[in-house]
Formats: sequence, structure tokens, C-alpha cells
Amino acid sequence: MVRAGMWLVERLGGGGLGAPAVQERAWDWGWHPMWGMWGAWGLGIMLMMFLFWVLVLAGFVLGLRWLVTQGKTSRPDAALDILRQRYARGEIGKEEFEAKKRDLS
Repeated sequence: MVRAGMWLVERLGGGGLGAPAVQERAWDWGWHPMWGMWGAWGLGIMLMMFLFWVLVLAGFVLGLRWLVTQGKTSRPDAALDILRQRYARGEIGKEEFEAKKRDLS
């Protein structure tokens, strides 16, 4: 008991030497206790940063695709329109319309 008390006194006040004792740390030149999980929020912050950069990259790619397709307008198939018009006017029958439609598609 006395031995434990002296150890505590030496650690806290230097044992009457007038100078505080040097704090001993096991991690001075080795592993720090928090390096294992980078602290309490380290893994969570790392995952959040990964998610952030994935979202930034996805936004960049989608924005670039949107910009590239802005000038293009989808044109209807002219041949299919003519075929429909001919079928509507009665120039061709249903069998011929279906056959030509399969050929165009």
C-alpha cells in the first residue's frame, strides 16, 4: 500500500523533487492508442468522405453526359412515317405493312 502511494506521489508531483515527473507513454515511438480505428469517428468520417467523392464523380459524369446530349434532338424515323402514311391511305395492306415494318426495325 505504501509502495503504491509512493508511486502515485512520484507520478503526480515528482516525489518532493520540486519538478513534476516525466510522463511515460508507451506510444512515444510506436503505435498511438487511437491509430487502430482513427478515433471514435474515424471510420465513419472515412466512409463519408468516400461517399462524398463518389457523389461528386457521379455528378460530374451525369452533368457531362447532359451537356453532350443537349444539342441533339431525337428525329423520328422518316421511312416508318412514310410507311404509316401509305398504310393509312390504303396503298398497302396490313400484311405488307407489318412485313416492311419488321424490315425497317
